[in-house]
Amino acid sequence: MFNIRKPRGFNHQYIYYDERKERLAKMEESAKRDLGMLPEKEFNPEDIRGKFIEGTTHLKRRKQSKRKPVHMGVILVIIALLIFLWRYFLTGSWSF
Repeated sequence: MFNIRKPRGFNHQYIYYDERKERLAKMEESAKRDLGMLPEKEFNPEDIRGKFIEGTTHLKRRKQSKRKPVHMGVILVIIALLIFLWRYFLTGSWSF
């Protein structure tokens, strides 16, 4: 009554994974790098530039069309102009 059984643990066995083969490949690569047969791969920020845009379809289309984003200042000027015109036609004068 007071002994609550714990559930059986989950053990996932990979079907198509060879751990030994991956270990050997890493050892081979590090040995070649130590002997100078492979160049040292350093992090280069240019390698990741544009990867986010390549991964999304809408940004990729925008880049291909070379469409520039609309600046907020232009939108504010247009809104201000529309408000002034609306007030002018509403009252008939520029007095506020």
